[in-house]
Amino acid sequence: MSTSALPKEPVRRKRNTLPQLMLTLVLLVGSFIMIVPFLWMLVTSFDWAARLNISFPPKIWPEEPSIRTYEAAFTNINMFRYIGNSTLVSAGVIIISSLSALLSGYALSKLRFKGANFVLLLALSTMMIPFEMTMIPQYLLFSKLGLVDNYLAFYLPAMNYAFGTFLAKAFFDQLPSSLREAAVLDGAKEITVFSRVYLPLCTPIIATMVILLFLGVWNDMLWPLLILKSAAKYTIQIGLAMFTYNNGINQQPSIIMAATTTSLIPVIVVYMFLQRYIIESIALSGIKQ
Repeated sequence: MSTSALPKEPVRRKRNTLPQLMLTLVLLVGSFIMIVPFLWMLVTSFDWAARLNISFPPKIWPEEPSIRTYEAAFTNINMFRYIGNSTLVSAGVIIISSLSALLSGYALSKLRFKGANFVLLLALSTMMIPFEMTMIPQYLLFSKLGLVDNYLAFYLPAMNYAFGTFLAKAFFDQLPSSLREAAVLDGAKEITVFSRVYLPLCTPIIATMVILLFLGVWNDMLWPLLILKSAAKYTIQIGLAMFTYNNGINQQPSIIMAATTTSLIPVIVVYMFLQRYIIESIALSGIKQ
């Protein structure tokens, strides 16, 4: 029997592990660099000895472990009020912006009206204007309307969420138009098609917008500092900034770290619950026409 008749063994491809190892190493180093400041903040927030100064290099365990830093933070700073105010502002902005973006994205994607591309281009062009350029005219407008020190000054601008409109349109473009055509043939109105047919499919893009909006509103300090006058309406970022200096807490680093760590808890919770949808929204939908 000739050797040429024997079945040939499949050629095994050599895995190029060196680039993978290098990539893994780079990602590990990057992750370490990103996480060290947060771990340092967390450790310092429980270190009663750090109320006078922060030791360097960072410690992996508090020198004097204690929760008195958190007690001092909640005693000197009205954390619950400020977190509640930020939650109220964030929830309103998220609901208004998401609904506006989904409705406009659906209209631009599925209704196919004349001038849709121009409307989208006009909306996206507003993203090229820095907020600092429109901040003063916007403040003067709300001042004339009597909305200074009013949460409506956050809610009304939220109706213009150009980036969310772009995301929503891109998502709706991947969903089959045949769903709308079938619903219209069955006698459904446009709002019914949107709310009953397409909206249930929008969980990934809604979750993505919630994360982006929540992070932006929760961490925003410039516009709240400009528009809010009453201390009772301050958001968490203004509350931390004002009270750390007014009460002299800026000289006690561990208390600042405790207050900052507390203010980050809602952000971490929201991100942990919704972060898996970001990849889904980037991949959009696997449904084909």
